[in-house]
Amino acid sequence: MGVSVSNRTSQPFRPRARVLQLLGDELIGSARLAVFELVKNAYDADANGVTVTLDLDSPPEPTITVADDGEGMTLDTLRSVWLVLGDDHRRRQRRAQRRTARHGRLPLGEKGVGRLAAHKLGSRIVMTTRAAGAEECVVDIDWNEMIERPFLDEAPVTITTRVPRSFPGCRTGTRIDIRDLREKHWTRGEVRRLHNQILSICSPFDESDRFRVALRVPRHERWVADLPDMSGILDQAIWKFSFRLDGGAFDWNYEFRGAPGVDIESRRAGGTGESLQLPPRPGERAAGDKVVADEAVTAGIGPVSGTFFVYDRDREIRKRLPNIRLLESYLNDMGGVRVYRDGIRVYNYGELGDDWLGLDLRRVNMPTRRISRNIVLGAVDLSLRDSTDLVEKTNREGFVENDARHRLRRIVLGALAALENERQIDKARVQQLTARPRGDISDRIDKPVADLRRALERLRMADRFGKHLERIETYYRNMQETLLSAGMSGLNLTVVFHEVERGVRMLHRTLAAGGDRESAESQARDLMRLLDGFAALVRRDSKKEHTARKLVEGACRFNALRFRYHRIRFCSPFLDGEAPGFRSRFAFNLVLGALDNLVDNALYWLRVRWPEEPRSDGSRRRLYIDISRDLKAGPAIVVADNGPGYRNDDPDRLTRPFFTRKPDGMGLGLYYANLAMELNGGRLAFPEPGEVEIPPEFDGAVAALVFKEIQS
Repeated sequence: MGVSVSNRTSQPFRPRARVLQLLGDELIGSARLAVFELVKNAYDADANGVTVTLDLDSPPEPTITVADDGEGMTLDTLRSVWLVLGDDHRRRQRRAQRRTARHGRLPLGEKGVGRLAAHKLGSRIVMTTRAAGAEECVVDIDWNEMIERPFLDEAPVTITTRVPRSFPGCRTGTRIDIRDLREKHWTRGEVRRLHNQILSICSPFDESDRFRVALRVPRHERWVADLPDMSGILDQAIWKFSFRLDGGAFDWNYEFRGAPGVDIESRRAGGTGESLQLPPRPGERAAGDKVVADEAVTAGIGPVSGTFFVYDRDREIRKRLPNIRLLESYLNDMGGVRVYRDGIRVYNYGELGDDWLGLDLRRVNMPTRRISRNIVLGAVDLSLRDSTDLVEKTNREGFVENDARHRLRRIVLGALAALENERQIDKARVQQLTARPRGDISDRIDKPVADLRRALERLRMADRFGKHLERIETYYRNMQETLLSAGMSGLNLTVVFHEVERGVRMLHRTLAAGGDRESAESQARDLMRLLDGFAALVRRDSKKEHTARKLVEGACRFNALRFRYHRIRFCSPFLDGEAPGFRSRFAFNLVLGALDNLVDNALYWLRVRWPEEPRSDGSRRRLYIDISRDLKAGPAIVVADNGPGYRNDDPDRLTRPFFTRKPDGMGLGLYYANLAMELNGGRLAFPEPGEVEIPPEFDGAVAALVFKEIQS
């Protein structure tokens, strides 16, 4: 009987030489990004600065040179680190917190493949480098010759040592000369974009440990000579906002600098140690998500700070600005929010086409309140030491999409919402002084709807969007008829109608420009959400006689589960008895919606002030609803809580359409409540402390629905 014998052998991987070409092409997306990577390498080399020379007319061929005055490399370093692809020398240095000798930097690189950026630029590379006390080393690489070899270990690199010539005396550094360029014909526009990109490697708002970057374009200096100076651009910003979130403490400073050509005072605001409100994570129920940032939100991210300069591109402001074309061109190309770690940029956040915060979509949904990418120059600053959970992608295009990356996005959007809260106050002041008469609001919707309908028919999308368009038009007309006939013209209804009109126009532009159809349908749904908030106002809900008890009991039944879920300690002395309370004549569903809006506001702000309440019996979240006859205007249903209160916002501002301090709010809740009460002969009031009798523990917001009582 034979015995089966198996032979076993071992064979290591042998990468083909052409893997260098594949890696260079796949890991680095563009020539500009390749230059950016080489500049980052100079930062890691502890250089004071780096100069990029784009010599397009260099004989006998164009050349790109990247030269720094960093620590340079010895022959041993070249052999054991630089020529070892994937070497984790920088990663080990960062984890051990070993900072550089000259500037105390932690390295940005960690994957050991950034040196392949040179291959993206050209096929012939000559690198000259010298470390302190060492000979000068010259590395000569012909990528085309190397990738013709079968295997990578059969493609040796030649290193020559010599007496220092490029770095004589005590000088150190590295110089990379790249020839046989892959992009031989750089246009003026590409050079200008390269200039802006490599200069953006350092945060424009952080002067500490300044790493100097320069671009030279011999014989084409005029191509970049007229690029605007950053300080001049920043001086034209109307708003400035800075913040810092450390653990759960949020510090912020806001400045409205005034508008050019408008007689209006500047304004400042700020806070220290406050809570940062967070927008809900996309796809999650806002009720179950954290509404304020705490130490768990910043875990693995560390302290987050930032600065935003915001501009106004409304027509009436544009015509008052000097050099508006240059400013707008700069904002179109460079606008957005960039991310920096230890003052050095994380590519490609904030690049044209990378709206990582979704600013433009937010503004489409709420044009009067939100900030779009092309009106903000912003920088978010992180600590390289503390942001360990934020891992850069191998292809150099942002952070890996993990939980820390999503939490960072929510933090920045929360800070932007805090800016937008203050900005909307001064934006309204400016618009009051610059707004032009808009004519009859009854006619303004006709043309945009007609344009949109024609675009849908041309694109054969009428079936898909037709139902949305019909509902938009019907709701719009009914809102006009009902509210205007009720004498509501003095309540800023033109603002709401203008938002509907603008939303229809934006949707039309998206379709006409061949935009993404899914995105267009999302815009249509958001427009419907705006109108759905006012659906109850246009329903013919007849006015009948009702008691205050019926209304309060209805609101409590509707919210009972929410009180339990959010651990609310609810108090209503009025419901403890059996008295019906006052009687009034009103449309029940309409006013119930108004009362529910007050309750909904209270539930949100209680979670802001008291974010962690583990047990209902020990919860600090308190809500109070009772009847009051303390107001001269009539009997009222009073809703009070022990949240943070209204932060000194006056009643006119609180009921203004689209004014909100919620990071994801639409600003229609209190506006709706006010309209509902006005339509029923009452009003929404915000009593001053002591104006109505309530228990002292309810020291937050107080609102009252004031009714016209029926005398028995």
